[in-house]
Amino acid sequence: MLWTWDKTDAVLNCGILSGVLVGAVHAVVPFACCWSAFLLLWGISAAAYVISAALQVSTKGRAVLITGCDTGFGLGLALHLHRLGFRVFAGCLLADGHGKGAESLRKVRSDRLHVLQLDVTSQGQVQKAVKEVKKLLPEGEELWGLVNNAGLATYGEVEWAQMETLRKVIDVNVLGLIAVTRAFLPQLRKSKGRVVTVTSGLGRMAVPMRSAYVTSKYAAEGFCDVLRYEMRKWGVNVSIVEPGNFIAATGIFSKASIREAAEQMWESASPDVRKEYGREHFDGRMKLMQQYAGSGDKDITPVLNAFTEGLVQRWPQVRYVPMDLYFRTRVFVATHLPEWVYEKLYVG
Repeated sequence: MLWTWDKTDAVLNCGILSGVLVGAVHAVVPFACCWSAFLLLWGISAAAYVISAALQVSTKGRAVLITGCDTGFGLGLALHLHRLGFRVFAGCLLADGHGKGAESLRKVRSDRLHVLQLDVTSQGQVQKAVKEVKKLLPEGEELWGLVNNAGLATYGEVEWAQMETLRKVIDVNVLGLIAVTRAFLPQLRKSKGRVVTVTSGLGRMAVPMRSAYVTSKYAAEGFCDVLRYEMRKWGVNVSIVEPGNFIAATGIFSKASIREAAEQMWESASPDVRKEYGREHFDGRMKLMQQYAGSGDKDITPVLNAFTEGLVQRWPQVRYVPMDLYFRTRVFVATHLPEWVYEKLYVG
């Protein structure tokens, strides 16, 4: 079992809850060994958690469908889960167009790794993928997991981003996610399997310049929460993976793509918007985004491990948070402290 920040948080929470419980009992029925009782309860509860977190299901006879396997997390996860023994259905946007990701997956030449053409915004391709999965699954195997990884990132202040761009982001990150999940739920209910969806740290906190992306990730978080409640009676576990900043590893932004998007936004902006914001402010924001594009963790292993635990832990977590300490602290401030504290520290 790999030790992660999530597990550290869980053990600390066991300590907090143990302290509250012992304190409450001590207030009603005073006893001398308050600290001893606290440490004993913390030790027992933490040990029980660690043991339960270490228990896993077998990968044998189980298949996983992953969307967005052309690059980044999806590509890495398809190879990783295949090595673990899963049958993997890797959905690629450019599988039929000889995309680099699809080609690298095909080079594995394994009868347990299938590359599927899958644009999550195309209902026709989604339905075709459902049929292909059923056709390719050998007798005795089942679709155990769905990993919703496909996503689109963009940037720009609210008055700069085109409505067409906003609709495209929502179409991929929200409606595509919902469409794929609905299509494969019958198989997952039958196997009592897993749905694991990548959102973002920006699904828990907002930042300037990312309105379309943040909106889509907040929506994805809400959808997954509702789905988790509804799937309990079917035995289907639903987990969310909230990565921190892995832009340097995934290349989701590049200086060239940021510059190209900036020019499109400036050209499409109304004369009033250009006048009010000014080119100097606009260029300054673009430069900040270009600096951001080279930042973050370069190793996606923590994210791959989070996806994997969502699929193989016998009792998976509701949320996995593969972030560095900076992002974990920022999310904590955003979600637990007064709004003005977050704005003062991080927004300015």
